Amino acid sequence: MYRKFIKPLLFSLSIERAHRIVILFLRVVGLIPGGRWLLHKCYAVEHPALEREVFGLRFPNPVGLAAGFDRNGEACRELATLGFGFIEIGTVTPQPQSGNPRPRVFRLPKDRAIVQRIGLANRGLAATIRHLRRPHDGVIVGCNIGKNTTTPPEQAPADYLKVFRNLYQYADYFTVNINCDNACRESAAYASSHILKILEPLFDFRRGQNQYRPIMLKVSPDMPDEVVDRVTDILLETPLDGIVATNGTNCRDGLQTSRMSLEKIGSGRISGAPLTRRAVEIVRRIHTRSGGTYPIIGVGGLMTPDDVRAMLDAGADLVQLYTGYIYEGPRLVGDICRALIADEQQRLQEAAKAAAAEQQRLQEIAKAAAEQPAKPTSDPAVVVAETPVTAEDPATRPTSEPAVEKPAKAAEPTAEPAAAEKAANIPESSDSGLPTTDPGAEMTSARSEPAPHESGEQA
Repeated sequence: MYRKFIKPLLFSLSIERAHRIVILFLRVVGLIPGGRWLLHKCYAVEHPALEREVFGLRFPNPVGLAAGFDRNGEACRELATLGFGFIEIGTVTPQPQSGNPRPRVFRLPKDRAIVQRIGLANRGLAATIRHLRRPHDGVIVGCNIGKNTTTPPEQAPADYLKVFRNLYQYADYFTVNINCDNACRESAAYASSHILKILEPLFDFRRGQNQYRPIMLKVSPDMPDEVVDRVTDILLETPLDGIVATNGTNCRDGLQTSRMSLEKIGSGRISGAPLTRRAVEIVRRIHTRSGGTYPIIGVGGLMTPDDVRAMLDAGADLVQLYTGYIYEGPRLVGDICRALIADEQQRLQEAAKAAAAEQQRLQEIAKAAAEQPAKPTSDPAVVVAETPVTAEDPATRPTSEPAVEKPAKAAEPTAEPAAAEKAANIPESSDSGLPTTDPGAEMTSARSEPAPHESGEQA
C-alpha cells in the first residue's frame, strides 16, 4: 500500500512538506481512541529474540528511529507503535532556530539518498520539554543535543549543558552531536580538547544525580581512520557510554545522479545507500579498537534487512533508520525484525544440531571402547593383577614380589611324604627370592622352627 499509493503521493510533494504531513497524521491518530493500538497491531513485531539490553536499558528490539525525523519530540509514542524499539529526537538546541533557507532537503531517487542542509532547525528546549512531559508509555526516548548556530565555539559547552540539564529527567539517554554542519569546521569539531570541553561538564552534572543517563557521542563518516581511533580512545578514557556512527557525509563520489543535478542542489550532507559501506567500516573499526566492550549505535545507509545484518555483524548493538524508512516505508521495520527472528531461530537450530552431533559422537566413542577386547600386556605385574586367584592353583596367588614362571614340578602338589618333607626343609628366603609353593609346607615350617625374635626372648 505504501509503495503503490502513499509513497507516490508523498514524493510528489517537497520532502519537508511531506514530512510535516506525516507528523501531523501520526499526532491525529494518537488522539483517536485505539489509534495507537491499531498502528501497533498493523506494524509492530514482538519476539523475545529481538530484545536487547544496552547500557542498562531494555530495548524491545534493536531498530530505532534516528534523530532528525521527530526533531521536537512531538510524536514519540505514535512512531513507536510503527514498530521501532526506540526513538531519538532532536537535534535540540537551547533556543529555537529556523535553520538554513529553503529549499534545503532534496531527494536523489537514483541513488536512494537524501541531501539535506537544514541546519539543526528545531523549536528549542522549552517546546521539547512540553512534548516530553507527556507519558512515554514505556517508549525509550533518546535526545540528540546541540548548540545554536549563533553560539561561538568557545561557548558551546554551556549550550550543551543547558539542554542536557533541563532534559535530564525526560530522556532515557543523550547523544552529543558535535558534528556541527552549521557552526564549525569538522577538523576542529573532532579535536580531543574540543570534545572534552563539551563532555566534561555533562559528566560532572550526571555525577550529582540520583538517576543515570547514558551519554553517547555522534561521529561523522568523513573522519579519517586516525581521527576515528582518536575518538574511540576518548571513549576508552572517559565516562562516555558509547558512540553513534554515523552522521551524513559530504562525499559525492560514486553517485548515479548527474553532476549537473548535484551542482544545482548545492551543498549538503548525503544520507542513504551511498553511506552504507563507510558507516559499516567505521562501526567495525570502533568495535575492534574498543574491544567490543562499549555500546555502538549504527546508523547510515541502512536500506534493507541485509544492511542491518551487516551493521550488527560489524559490532553495532543497536541500529537506527532514517532515509531507508523514507524510501521503503513503515514495513521496513517489520521486515528487519522478522529477518532477525529468522536468523536467531536458525542459529538455535544449528546449535542444537551441533550439540546432537557431538553427543552422538561421544556415544559412538563410548560404545566402541566397550566393545573393544582387552589388549594383552607384557607387564608381569599387570598380568598377575588381572588373573583371578583360586585356592586350587597357588601359583596364581598375588605376591608382593615380581611373579616369575615356576617350574612345573613346584607348581604341582604331591601326596608323597618325601616330597612334603623335602618341601618343609626349604628355607623361607632363598637365593631366588621365590615364596614357597606349598601352603601346607609353609605351615609345617612355621610350627617346627621358632621365629628369630622368639628364640631371642627365650635366651
